[in-house]
Amino acid sequence: SVKLVESGGGSVQAGGSLRLSCEVSGDTRTTVCMSWFRLVPGKEREGVGVIYTGSNSTRYAHSVLGRFTISMSQDNGKNILYLQMNSLKPEDTAMYYCGADRIRCPVGESRYDYDFRGRGTRVTVSS
Repeated sequence: SVKLVESGGGSVQAGGSLRLSCEVSGDTRTTVCMSWFRLVPGKEREGVGVIYTGSNSTRYAHSVLGRFTISMSQDNGKNILYLQMNSLKPEDTAMYYCGADRIRCPVGESRYDYDFRGRGTRVTVSS
């Protein structure tokens, strides 16, 4: 099993930046990708950034391309998934989750359920 714990959300004005973190623990040997996705009430889940664990290649949703960066690193022996968010817009307001999956991590709107997901961290962007 994989445990994911997000942090770093908050309130920021439009144009500002935030960095989300997701502490990853457990057995990730069969995980092929990790993702940040977001949820807004009344809308489909949107995968905003994906990183493939074997190649470290990344993909982004068109809505965040050029503004968000997903990365993964080790800090004090812990695996941390990051999402650097710059030039934030009010439409980026959402609950942000990190997810891990053994098959795929969709980018863009999707109803796909990840094998593992955290509890989320809220991001609010004011105009």
